[in-house]
Amino acid sequence: MSTTHFGFKDVDETEKASHVKGVFDSVAPKYDLMNDLMSMGLHRAWKAYTVMVANLKEGDKVLDIAGGTGDLSLAFSKKVGKSGCVVHTDINEAMLSTGRDRLVDLGVFLPTLVCDAEKLPFPDNHFNLVSVAFGLRNMTHKDVALIEMNRVLKPGGKLLVLEFSKVAKPLEKAYDWYSFNILPKLGEWVAGDASSYQYLAESIRMHPSQEALKTLMKSSGFGHVDYHNLTGGLVALHVGIKC
Repeated sequence: MSTTHFGFKDVDETEKASHVKGVFDSVAPKYDLMNDLMSMGLHRAWKAYTVMVANLKEGDKVLDIAGGTGDLSLAFSKKVGKSGCVVHTDINEAMLSTGRDRLVDLGVFLPTLVCDAEKLPFPDNHFNLVSVAFGLRNMTHKDVALIEMNRVLKPGGKLLVLEFSKVAKPLEKAYDWYSFNILPKLGEWVAGDASSYQYLAESIRMHPSQEALKTLMKSSGFGHVDYHNLTGGLVALHVGIKC
């Protein structure tokens, strides 16, 4: 039996996806509110920076993986225009439905698909941009998912991975205290779910560091990889180019 991590716990790797599904089924209704509270609104700035780095143009094709409630899909759709296409995907149906409904309420109609990043149902060399925001750390086989993202990108295409990362040393103690004392309580008060936000804090610590993820992306086929530390390394934006 092969095991993997689910937060700080070891689980059978065949069971991780169902554990993660349980977390996001639970948090979906309050996801946007909790994002604002947990990050004090900073997640909006991180996503705006991601959209700027994407540098999309009219007519581009975009795949938004782990698109959730649709923040990036919405922003990307404004950049690619009517001649472009943004595909809004997530492996979790509850998150995807919440995002789809939100986009429809805003008058934005995008292709929406329940989709496993480790088995992308798209042809080779198809997209100008693939993005995954706050989703890679939840994937069982990150290397497999990254290889798939590379496969569906056009040569010269760009992968953007926005994810919690390793915070700068001077901030570690304060960040750990906030993560393990405040986040679960906030989750309990607002979403009625402390355990999912305990998992969030743990999953961040188990995610590869900035340099380790850069190495993993290169070994997954990306010819050039760089990263941008945001908010003292609390979050990092990795940029991979398919050569």
